[in-house]
Amino acid sequence: MRIRGVSLYKAVSPLSRPISDSTHEFPEIAFIVTRIHLESGIVGESYMLAFHYSPHAILGALRDATDLVVGWDVHQTREFIQFYESQAEYFGNTGINRWALAAINTAMWDARARAVEKPVWQMFNVHRDRVPVYASGGWLSYSNEELISEASSLVARGFHGLKMRVGSADIERDIERLHLVREAVGPDVDIMMDANQGLSVSTATKLAQAAMPLRITWFEEPLPHTDFEGYRQLGQTTGISLAIGKREFSTVALRELILRDAVDLWQPDLFRLGSVEAWRDSADLCQANNIPIVPHFYKQYHVPLLMTVPNGRGAEILDWVDGLIDHPIRVEDGMAYPHTSPGWGFRFKDEFLFELGSPAMAAVGQAE
Repeated sequence: MRIRGVSLYKAVSPLSRPISDSTHEFPEIAFIVTRIHLESGIVGESYMLAFHYSPHAILGALRDATDLVVGWDVHQTREFIQFYESQAEYFGNTGINRWALAAINTAMWDARARAVEKPVWQMFNVHRDRVPVYASGGWLSYSNEELISEASSLVARGFHGLKMRVGSADIERDIERLHLVREAVGPDVDIMMDANQGLSVSTATKLAQAAMPLRITWFEEPLPHTDFEGYRQLGQTTGISLAIGKREFSTVALRELILRDAVDLWQPDLFRLGSVEAWRDSADLCQANNIPIVPHFYKQYHVPLLMTVPNGRGAEILDWVDGLIDHPIRVEDGMAYPHTSPGWGFRFKDEFLFELGSPAMAAVGQAE
């Protein structure tokens, strides 16, 4: 069960188009796919959402990680985390090194589960047989017509909750867009708003208060993620539920927010936290403090993982990888159903992969 090589690829979503939120513009929707190859012939796979950012830096970190993991037994996931962190510590175990660790760790779990012919979620205690989901969209780059069309189509697909982006330069535009979506979807659909850290405390307070008649389910990342006191103030002033966590590489921010009673929902991101183990550890901390979790992106990983924790509230649904993989996760009437096939239950199709290469793949060759 030892790892003999790693191969790296890029893939671009067939739904790729320029989009924007309050702090970023994305010219394309792109992914990096990692495959680890075991001596037994089993292949484990993972993917990360990469957009267009720092392509040389992330590829370099991934190549360093692949050099370190070759020769390890695929079952030694926690042991490899400790070893990797000791090696990466000089330049830091947060940031881009954490993403590289997550790519390896997630692929190791895929291979590990495939070796015993089980889905990943069956390797833990199971708390449910399906997971509530909500649709994610409403980008600031949309026209009003595009916004209304998307919201209406998502409700027609059976979603009971929608998340839209806010944080425009003009708060009145945000308020108008929120009203348009509420009118389009009716009174019974949950609406969440995500500012992607783009607001100040005063502006976020004004927006939260203006949106109160629309019954917003939660306000996501209204402030910079390190403004712990700002989150406390915003929550106490407005009473709106605050969701945060998708920028975090550890539970440090979670602990600070808990101390201030300034977080209502935790949004763990598997690839920023760095491993399945770290993701589940953060869920345990939330469970101990009665905080539900609503993970960020990665429905193919987060739906199975939410099966294994008691405090999962729901998963975010974006369709960006569905056209690239062989078995998209099943979503019906606002619920997602995990794969029952081994591993994470899906593979990227080879015809959509562009090889990036790696020093650790000389004996591996092309995509298998």
